[in-house]
Amino acid sequence: MSRRRKGRDVNGILVIDKPLGVTSNGILQQVKRLFGAAKAGHTGALDPLATGVLPLCFGEATKFSQMMLDSDKAYIATARLGISTETGDSEGAIVTEKPVPAGLCSDVLEPILDRFRGDIQQVPSMYSALKHKGRPLYEYAREGIEVERPARPVTIYELTLLDIRENELDIAVSCTKGTYIRSLVEDIGEALGCGAHVTALRRTMASGFTLANAHVVKDLEDMRERGESLDGLLVAPDAALSMFPEHHLAGPALVSILNGQPVRIPGRAHEGFVRIYAKESRNEGFVGLAEAFPEGEETNLVPRRLVKSSGKP
Repeated sequence: MSRRRKGRDVNGILVIDKPLGVTSNGILQQVKRLFGAAKAGHTGALDPLATGVLPLCFGEATKFSQMMLDSDKAYIATARLGISTETGDSEGAIVTEKPVPAGLCSDVLEPILDRFRGDIQQVPSMYSALKHKGRPLYEYAREGIEVERPARPVTIYELTLLDIRENELDIAVSCTKGTYIRSLVEDIGEALGCGAHVTALRRTMASGFTLANAHVVKDLEDMRERGESLDGLLVAPDAALSMFPEHHLAGPALVSILNGQPVRIPGRAHEGFVRIYAKESRNEGFVGLAEAFPEGEETNLVPRRLVKSSGKP
């Protein structure tokens, strides 16, 4: 006997401005209930301390959540100098307190910040969600167990000093996936010789979405109370895939892709993932993602993630 599916089919992406003090999963479940959606997921958790851009995927859009998780991110962070904590943020117990160097100014800070621009090696925090033997590191940390963590390569595209106060810095960071802002702030504090931790963190961009695209949960609740549909707030799944070039198919090639079969097309396409659209209807013809393998003057397209319907959500 099959289990009845709870909720309705909802397809698309909604960007939420996550508030302070709640988990990403808590917001996901709240919004999922507001939509009455059967299937939903987020694209990378923000700590309760963090606020800002949190894209939520519904239905068919969940097929692309990993690609969104792998996308670049941007943040604004406040670093408290002179105090190091267990967790690297203000929620952890204080570990050390040291005097902040006198006379901090941009001339002093810029050479230090420059050490962390570009390709760097970063050791993840013990309070991260990275897993070791099937368990997240933060579980070991809470038990007082230190796990050896190899440094990982990340790229800091931009690291901008926004403001300097007596014992605080505001920085803007644009970076690759897997970058831990807490670890970055801790490393900056160590380079200054006084330690540091994050007191505020706001994600300003993820998966190509910015705060300008984000909705506040309270507004969604107000819409529901007025009896208004929330579906018009959703954007199509391909809105988060603009980093991949697009390719248009028609006829037998399109039919083969829709049936999950690889096709060989003339010309050399971009190697890697490409967005596939039905040639006959550009605006509503998103088919999904395929992987392109150029061979000579032709290209093999192998379907990887296909949507059930090419229409908008």
